[in-house]
Amino acid sequence: MKKSKLLIDYEFDFELLGLSASAKGYKLAWELNQVLGIQLVKQPDLVVGFKNNEEKSFSYYAYETQLNRLKMFKNRPSEGDPGKYFLIPEFPHYDFIILAAMEEQYAHQHLIQLIKPIASIQLVASIPLEGLKSKSNFIF
Repeated sequence: MKKSKLLIDYEFDFELLGLSASAKGYKLAWELNQVLGIQLVKQPDLVVGFKNNEEKSFSYYAYETQLNRLKMFKNRPSEGDPGKYFLIPEFPHYDFIILAAMEEQYAHQHLIQLIKPIASIQLVASIPLEGLKSKSNFIF
């Protein structure tokens, strides 16, 4: 019997930022709310499937309007397993990942400049989507 393979080409209309931060997720979300004038709200954990039929859940906060979408994900799973599973395994040194699909008011570089001064953030950097194997983790 001949097998067919379904290939789907998704359009990624967002940008990713990696954050290294000393704060817990709720504290960082609060700080981002203050700086950006938004309202990040805790969501039910995102469940991602890995090899060997393992599923791990990642905590995240979201802010969405008709024009803007900003989500902050913890890069490590909620259950623990330090060093074994990451939302973006290509960048394990980031503590949090920000997914941003914002209007022109918060252009990508402008968003980075607003986030940098937050005291609990040591590093904020852009994550290129080209060649990123784990970008499919953000399709939901």
